[in-house]
Amino acid sequence: MISSPAVTDQLYHALRDIIRHARTQAYRSVNHAMVEAYWNIGRLIVEEEQAGKSRAGYGTHLLEDLALRLTGEFGRGFSVVNLKNFRQFYLVFPKGYCEGDIPEDEIGYTVCSGLSWSHYRLLMRVENPLARRHYMRDAIGQNWSVRTLERQIDSLSYERLLKSQDRKIEKPAVLKKRSEGPQSPDEFIRDPYVLEFLHIPSSASYLEHELEQALIDKLRDFLMELGKGFSFVGRQYRISTETSEFYIDLVFYHYILKCFVLIDLKAGKLTHQDIGQMDMYVRLFEDRVKPEGDNPTIGIILCTEKDETVVRYSVLNDSRQLFASRYTLYLPSEQELVAEIEREREIMRRLDRDRAG
Repeated sequence: MISSPAVTDQLYHALRDIIRHARTQAYRSVNHAMVEAYWNIGRLIVEEEQAGKSRAGYGTHLLEDLALRLTGEFGRGFSVVNLKNFRQFYLVFPKGYCEGDIPEDEIGYTVCSGLSWSHYRLLMRVENPLARRHYMRDAIGQNWSVRTLERQIDSLSYERLLKSQDRKIEKPAVLKKRSEGPQSPDEFIRDPYVLEFLHIPSSASYLEHELEQALIDKLRDFLMELGKGFSFVGRQYRISTETSEFYIDLVFYHYILKCFVLIDLKAGKLTHQDIGQMDMYVRLFEDRVKPEGDNPTIGIILCTEKDETVVRYSVLNDSRQLFASRYTLYLPSEQELVAEIEREREIMRRLDRDRAG
């Protein structure tokens, strides 16, 4: 009996899935074996260099000789530059391997399965061990590609999160705690946000609805920039009262914080009217949408510029649910991002001193 085309297609797709899964598993196995081999090569080189450290120039001659002999037998991939990378790999991650997640008492020093050699070459560039652990955790947990990891490192996403966590001085955590760790909005909200993937020239003039459409068109990239835990709910989300209707630009749900996150987009400088509008949106959402048992709704205003005076003398200064974050339409240099982070920290320190005085 000849199978119907529908059954044939079903069988074909099932076989295709099996083959794809097997190839993926084979790639992961080979990748893990090669990463482990590179780590062990680096370990032996370091141990040999330490044994011969009394001989001047020993390390340089050792690498040159090894590169010549290994390339002759195994081909490309064992140049002096690569051998130096293997050595650095071991020096950055000297404690060997773990399966699964990074142990809590490790600060990025343990090599874990699931990341490729290209991932680890990027991670070796990160000097701060806490930042390295942060990127490793997210790269493994969220299955980041090499390109995504590079973008997160280059945009200093860890440092931007740290700067946002400085807000704890002003805004005590109000959300419920879980055994896994704190659930404060400050752990997840960045400042500034980097939206270079929209490809909008920083000198261009644009309207807020154009910015909104661009973010929707690049929703996957925007979710990556927002960070872990965000899921998209809707755009121009309508909230109705007895006499009026209001539309929120973007609404997300944060499955870790267990709360809704409202985002209002501004194509210019933050104003007190923007803050009042978001405050009203959050209050309406709390009253008419938020289900019982959820944590308080969070409102984020994304703007191109924040005025310190507006922040200081508005509900933003004391609210535990409202945040204003800057966004930039280009990927700043590391120096520019560091300068921005320090500028914002100084503003928050000054506000704290003013309140204390």
